[in-house]
Amino acid sequence: MAYISEATVAHVAAIAAAAERIETPCGDGTMVWRRWGAGPPLVLLHGGYGSWTHWVRNVVPLSRQFSVYACDLPGLGESATPPEPWTAAGLAAIIVAGLDIVLPHRARPLLAGFSFGGVIGGSVAAQLGDRLRGFTVVGSNGLGLERSPTPLERVPSGAGETEEFAVHRYNLNQLMIADPDKIDELALYLQKTNHARARMRSRRFSRSGALIEALPHITARLDGIWGERDATAYPHVEERARILRSVQPAARFTVVPGAGHWVQYEAADRFNQILAEYAAG
Repeated sequence: MAYISEATVAHVAAIAAAAERIETPCGDGTMVWRRWGAGPPLVLLHGGYGSWTHWVRNVVPLSRQFSVYACDLPGLGESATPPEPWTAAGLAAIIVAGLDIVLPHRARPLLAGFSFGGVIGGSVAAQLGDRLRGFTVVGSNGLGLERSPTPLERVPSGAGETEEFAVHRYNLNQLMIADPDKIDELALYLQKTNHARARMRSRRFSRSGALIEALPHITARLDGIWGERDATAYPHVEERARILRSVQPAARFTVVPGAGHWVQYEAADRFNQILAEYAAG
């Protein structure tokens, strides 16, 4: 892959290699988990068409305080495709069964879900009940609110590398990263590799009301983190805060200035600080 340097590929591989890899049942195969660090458990669910690498700038810094568990969700990354029909509750059940295996006995984790991971995470949080300490929603839809349109392009058949990565750059700027200067080689590499491996078509979940339907059944503490320029919510980010606080009036909600939908990548340092404060509180 000449367009992407060996150093970038090695960087991601080194982060993955630093983790303990764990597999749990998923359909006819397995769901892949990775664990970094030691301390209170913090579980991270990535976004649609993604993998654990949606958290590539977060897992190592957060592992200095927590045992960080980042999975590849069913049908994405290295995890097997789940049995149909695909529902939020059904996918959540696979994840909850996996957590029963990967987490220490009687552990009460904090859960954070980004985008599609937050939509499915709502059902995970509801199913975990009192076993969960807190659930942080990160830039998720599934709240019954109108989402801003995000027109994306397909890579043309037979496209060369220059054209292919031009499409990836365009799509990242349309949906994921607000500041085009922050679309770096690493972001392009992750976009290409994650999209190529995706079998789960997640957009229909984000357009559903799956998260808002799950929220009243969540007994754990509820919080939210959004990028100010999140393409799926701008300019109505505060509506997301209103929804969460209609369920739990004390829900904390932080808007990261200037950041887009993939807030934990674009503003990693600030995001890591916020999530660590939520997890410790």
